[in-house]
Amino acid sequence: MIGIEEIPVENIQDFFKIHIEYLIEGKFITSQEDIDYFSGDEYREIIKSHMIRDKDKHHMIYFVKDNHRIGAAQYNTYQSEDGKCFILDYWLFNNYRGKGLGVECFKSLEAYTKSDGAIYYELNSHQKESINFWQSVGFVYKGLDEYEEMLWIKK
Repeated sequence: MIGIEEIPVENIQDFFKIHIEYLIEGKFITSQEDIDYFSGDEYREIIKSHMIRDKDKHHMIYFVKDNHRIGAAQYNTYQSEDGKCFILDYWLFNNYRGKGLGVECFKSLEAYTKSDGAIYYELNSHQKESINFWQSVGFVYKGLDEYEEMLWIKK
């Protein structure tokens, strides 16, 4: 069983340390400009402000198995719109990959977010391995978003 550990806003600095490593190691960001942005105060203050707003809060979570953090995610559920849960980041820590835990984590995330009003899920993904994973849990290609990024949806 995979548990969800919600990260309170006062503890997000620890998350940001592992987040930037994930973005760089996964080659999600490669330019110094992007590294500076995702490491910088502007991005982090935007995320923080979304975590403390009254509606459509931003969530940072850890996936937990046997009292060990095995991965992390960021998402927003838009209750004020149509119940879309947009997943910004989702990953397992390196030593937990390739063991089938990603599917278990997503099932836990689905159950957790549905209690917060999630009706369907969207995310951006362009890397082949990630796309294969998302398709395996029911996501289908929706087209390009306004930033020309590949958009995937699961209803």
